[in-house]
Amino acid sequence: MVIDMDERLKKQLEFSLEIDKEKNIFRQTHLSLNGRNENDAEHSWHMAIMAYLLREYSNEEVDIAKVMLMCLIHDIVEIDAGDTYAYDEKSIETQKRREDRAKERIFSLLPDDQKEEMISLFDEFEEYETAESKFAHAMDNLQPIMLNNSNNGNDWKEHNVTAAQVYKRQNKTALGSEKLFEVVDGIIKENINKNNLK
Repeated sequence: MVIDMDERLKKQLEFSLEIDKEKNIFRQTHLSLNGRNENDAEHSWHMAIMAYLLREYSNEEVDIAKVMLMCLIHDIVEIDAGDTYAYDEKSIETQKRREDRAKERIFSLLPDDQKEEMISLFDEFEEYETAESKFAHAMDNLQPIMLNNSNNGNDWKEHNVTAAQVYKRQNKTALGSEKLFEVVDGIIKENINKNNLK
């Protein structure tokens, strides 16, 4: 059976199928209560729901639909670029180059107007300048620390992560939400006291 569809719909469906591959990109973070490693799609979905629920704690008023879309697309590039662990300095050095190449290939599957929209949104997230990108990043920082805390800091222990490294990453959480940074700060201090963080 041949399905008749125009070129625009064909591209949109091709992109939709391509991003299913995000479910195969596994992160260093484990699911809560010592579950398996989470995948990028689960991480992004979790962030988007959290953004909606926690929007009242943003430092500034935000377009929550835009924040949620940033959360949902920010790791699509990892289909090609792979997951870059937050505390892997060597991989971080090549992250932008790998992700820029992936961004161009993957979003080019879309019709031109939607490609431009998605790339613009991805770039806004990466540039960390707007209220929406700062709050989306706060979710990107809060979500894994919550999971790791529920797992007694096992991901940190496995990679010998220090409190200084976690603070370096988490200090940016305050740019999106000072209130949520207080939560993060409490989690870090609790895990230092438990010797989960050096």
